[in-house]
Amino acid sequence: MEISEVNQNSQEDNKKLTAEEFSCEFLPIIYEIIRRVEKDHHDTTTKTRESHDCSQKVLDLQKRLDQARAQVHLLRGIDYNKEQQLANLDALKIQLKLKQELLQKYRYMYPFDCMSQK
Repeated sequence: MEISEVNQNSQEDNKKLTAEEFSCEFLPIIYEIIRRVEKDHHDTTTKTRESHDCSQKVLDLQKRLDQARAQVHLLRGIDYNKEQQLANLDALKIQLKLKQELLQKYRYMYPFDCMSQK
């Protein structure tokens, strides 16, 4: 692997998002759209203004959906298929089990302080 490929891979890893960083707040704007559509105005100018406001909210929702689509492609692990994800999960489970066993082993060993005092 060449240096440029390594740099490119590290830059791609830096762009990746975690699930905590992923932001998709759709419910408040959907609520606003529904609330504006449900209002029944008798005045024509009010209806026109509310219709315009509602269309603006729909455009804002569309922008947020586009942002969410772009963020989904930046999530870590999105480029793996199901088999790769399951294999990675199994490897992590094995690592966890080995580390737990190692901790159990070290927990019951004599501390170094006790040996130096004798």
